[in-house]
Amino acid sequence: MCAVEIREYERRLRRAGLPLLIEDYSAREDVFTRAIPFLGFWFLATCLNGANFDWPTAANLAVIAGGLVLLLAPIVLLNLRRGRPWYAPPQRVGNGELAIFLLVPPILPLIGGGQVGVALVTVVANLLVLGVVYVVVGFGLLSILRWSLARLVGQLRDSFAMLAKAIPLLLFFAIVLFVNAEMWQVFGDISDGNLAGVVALFVVLGAIFLAVRLPGEVRELERREGVDPPLTRRQRFNVGLVMFVSYALQTLVVAVAIALFFVAFGLLTTTGDVIDRWTGDPGDEIGSITVFGTTVRITAELLRVSTAMAAFSGLYYAISVLTDATYRREFLGEFERSMQRTFALRAAYLAAVARG
Repeated sequence: MCAVEIREYERRLRRAGLPLLIEDYSAREDVFTRAIPFLGFWFLATCLNGANFDWPTAANLAVIAGGLVLLLAPIVLLNLRRGRPWYAPPQRVGNGELAIFLLVPPILPLIGGGQVGVALVTVVANLLVLGVVYVVVGFGLLSILRWSLARLVGQLRDSFAMLAKAIPLLLFFAIVLFVNAEMWQVFGDISDGNLAGVVALFVVLGAIFLAVRLPGEVRELERREGVDPPLTRRQRFNVGLVMFVSYALQTLVVAVAIALFFVAFGLLTTTGDVIDRWTGDPGDEIGSITVFGTTVRITAELLRVSTAMAAFSGLYYAISVLTDATYRREFLGEFERSMQRTFALRAAYLAAVARG
């Protein structure tokens, strides 16, 4: 019964996006084993690189079958040695299994015609896949996204009064910039690549700001909640990652909403004559819509300026949430209530582990 209880606690911790709070959590037993179906599919796909179209079909099938044998034979032998069914998935992915996953698919293209370039690309791709699996599964990114999205909807509903205070002030400064001729001169004719670079710059600045602030917030949260035993460094990182994704999603929602607002605002206010006076060009029309019986133009300049305003507003919002006392208290207060439940779950889980 205790083992069942422990597994249920661990499942709930994973669903909360905090798998690193599980005791003795390791990549070989808890990460790669959970990704075996995907890794097996990827292994089969990369084994196809060993095919050589100059060979007969039977020879290509033999090469691919050989790769499958090299993958499955060690698993079958280990299962038989441990008294488990031969078809049972491994309970632990060790160095041998990882070496087979990394090296067997690149060997097959070499055997199938000396395709050195394909072999090197396959090695790099397999390394990247293992890295992505480790990050996504090991830190529970999918669970964090699901948890953050659910929390985002509830937070936007429950904290409407706070958002009603934050958004108007943000929109006031943004509107002042939006109706500024220099803003349109800078971003109206900017290339798509440069605009993407500007947006990426704002995103990186916001991410750096959050990454610098959040470790201190996690330590302060741990101190206030009296977490015992204290979190390890990896566990604090996991909590910080949950907080980071939650704030990032909130900021993204605000930025998208502001972009849509300025597109709608611009359709009603920035006519071709206005854009011509600001930029010397009536604008590059990409479409038109009818609003209240009036046809308005959708220009590339409007979309570029709206995107730039959304990126700037998102950065402003991300910084305000953690620096303004009112916004910070609202957002961190709701997050702390969620973490209180999670830390209580961890305490019950540790107690079950001790009994077991």
